[in-house]
Amino acid sequence: MTTVKYDVIIVGGGLAGLSAAAFLSHKGKKVAVLERGALGGRAVTLKIKGFNFNFGAHAIYGRDTSVLRMLQKLLDLKIDWQDFNPNKAKYDLGDALTDVPANIQGLFRTKVVKGLDKITFTFNILKTMLKMETGQPHLSIGKWLEKQNISEDVKEMMLTLASSNFFTKEPEKIPSDVFFKYYQRIFTTNKPVAYIGGGWQALIDEFVRIIESNNGEIFTKTKIENVTCDETRVVSVTAGENVFEADEFVFAIPPKELDKIFTGSKVENSIKHYASYDPTVVLVYDIGLSERIETPYTYIYDKAENMFITDISHYDTTCVPEGGQLLQATAYLRDSDLGNKAVIDEYKAKIEQMYDKHFQGWRDKLVVPRVSTRAVVQEIKWTMNQQPMPLFFPDYRNLFFAGDWCQGQGQLSELSFSSAYEASNLILAKE
Repeated sequence: MTTVKYDVIIVGGGLAGLSAAAFLSHKGKKVAVLERGALGGRAVTLKIKGFNFNFGAHAIYGRDTSVLRMLQKLLDLKIDWQDFNPNKAKYDLGDALTDVPANIQGLFRTKVVKGLDKITFTFNILKTMLKMETGQPHLSIGKWLEKQNISEDVKEMMLTLASSNFFTKEPEKIPSDVFFKYYQRIFTTNKPVAYIGGGWQALIDEFVRIIESNNGEIFTKTKIENVTCDETRVVSVTAGENVFEADEFVFAIPPKELDKIFTGSKVENSIKHYASYDPTVVLVYDIGLSERIETPYTYIYDKAENMFITDISHYDTTCVPEGGQLLQATAYLRDSDLGNKAVIDEYKAKIEQMYDKHFQGWRDKLVVPRVSTRAVVQEIKWTMNQQPMPLFFPDYRNLFFAGDWCQGQGQLSELSFSSAYEASNLILAKE
């Protein structure tokens, strides 16, 4: 057995683990990242026939107020931001297209809500922006809307927005306080949605650059087999013939994986509770085309089917060969849809029909399709029955957690960045 000692060991080389390692190494900590596979976790970029396909939801929401933007300034990360144009976002109403009310201009032009309903919807947005409405932690947004004296069209519009940003087909189950806190950020930001040029791989490479330039170490294909604890602390982790000791530990791996290695520890039951939760899962159907099919929009959302298409290559030209186009369709799934081949095939057929409708001729230009029927965009879906995992349990004073399953700011990848940043600050506060 070989034993090595660090200030901080970070288990998991996804977005949360890498951002924590970059921040802590920048602050002078001797850091090691242990990753069982390749870096990136679910946030990886796969190159197929000259196209760069991103796994996981790779849009950054509210980027000018995001933790990633703060980390960019602090660590001097080189990020090529590609900002989404809300004026090119449309709703497909079946027989017509209309603007998505993603900003004030879109709100006035949209046909989804009309007349007094539009005024009511605007008023609710204004209350959210001014923090006059904060919701209640024990009341779902669906129940909150039932208590309001507003029309069904306004309710539907608010839930449609929630579906879009929380990637769920059951937005009514979102806690109302989570709903309003999220939209307070989105409605007041100058950059509501952005992509990263070069995809997730570009960001992963930047985190690695910061870690290594600050003498941090990264171990890939290093699977943690067990954790050794005393009465109050985690002492070490073991991977094969290597024992890694540290003063502090950050575990940035999902609860289901934590459950396997913390068996018999004081936190076993706490972790098992969160390991029982369901993730947010979607169907993603990407197509790489040899030539661009030009349309007046880069985002089209089918309200009836709860699915949307984004022209990724419009914002990130590095993801396609010269002259090519990369389109990504996403369909929201229910838990009952998973594993049901007939239902999944029906979703795929509907997506292809949506491609036919809005990107005519795509079949003749198709170079490579990529379908993922179980794309996890968030490890724990936020509902009234599923609450995010805390950053630490009091049983072990040097054990912290980070990831999109943890408490933090925003949704999706932003939860990874914010939880990693908060967990890192808890470690630094001990000095």
